Amino acid sequence: MGIVVALANQHYNPASVPPVNRDARAFHRAHQGYEATPLRDLPGIAGELGLGAVLLKDESRRFGLPAFKILGASWAVERTVRARPDVHTLIAASAGNHGRAVAHAAKLRGLGCRVYLPARSLPVRREAIASEGAEVIVVDGTYEDAVSLAAIAGREAGAATIADVGDAGPSQWVIDGYATLFDEAAEQGTFDTILVPVGVGSLAAAAARFGAEAGVAVIGVEPATAACLTESLRIGERVTIPTPGTIMAGLDCAEVSAAAWPSLRAGIAGTITVSDDQVRAAMAELAALGLTIGESGAAPLAALRLGAAPADGRVLLVASEGLTALAP
Repeated sequence: MGIVVALANQHYNPASVPPVNRDARAFHRAHQGYEATPLRDLPGIAGELGLGAVLLKDESRRFGLPAFKILGASWAVERTVRARPDVHTLIAASAGNHGRAVAHAAKLRGLGCRVYLPARSLPVRREAIASEGAEVIVVDGTYEDAVSLAAIAGREAGAATIADVGDAGPSQWVIDGYATLFDEAAEQGTFDTILVPVGVGSLAAAAARFGAEAGVAVIGVEPATAACLTESLRIGERVTIPTPGTIMAGLDCAEVSAAAWPSLRAGIAGTITVSDDQVRAAMAELAALGLTIGESGAAPLAALRLGAAPADGRVLLVASEGLTALAP
């Protein structure tokens, strides 16, 4: 099948993508309970679609949490406390998974944690964050409103905001932390195309850096109702878009991170958008294969079903989260 994208990136220039920073890899490997997440081979889907291979990086269990986020959050927290030994409270804004990861990292270090969530965050996500010992504050507004309040809270004495959207510091460290995921995948299998969920773009930026180094094409996957990267690439600069809502809570973002943008602008070959119904179908398909993948994590398979891969290609799907309802 031919490749189909919502937008082919006219700014694509892998040679100008920032290099991969692997400083976090040794840190992750030394972490208690570290093990590489599984790379699942999906030969039935590959055969049906005429592909050389479909491989799924299953992030439904990472350090005991139901998402990949702890890779970036733990490294950003490590770098923050190295630089600021006075910090006693970590602050985060989240749609769910990032906040829980920061809360978990704070608990392991005996630090306080406060997480700001948008009004449309699911109760199960709020409860999961609170279960890590964090104070949960539900904002009467959007994810972007939560980000603004978290940034303000981070200016309090002894506080630090662990943001995955921003232009420096923790936002860069979060991207660096995600490099571990792609290095693992490269050790586990071979692929020439990556389909990666976008959201604010930190994971996609890590994918773009890996792809530029390894000669692998990276395609970003977004909700049709929150395609902030697609619109930013179309215009050539970061823009804010309206977000009426999606079941893909982790991708329900109005703008991409400033820290991620240079890697995304130069390193994403294109984007494809998916609907909530298409993602529901992808989740059901994965469940039939015995894989408990959540909404954002199923988006790459939904994109693959729309034709987002070259014929005979070997495709890596980044299944970024497990099922929200099954989060312990």
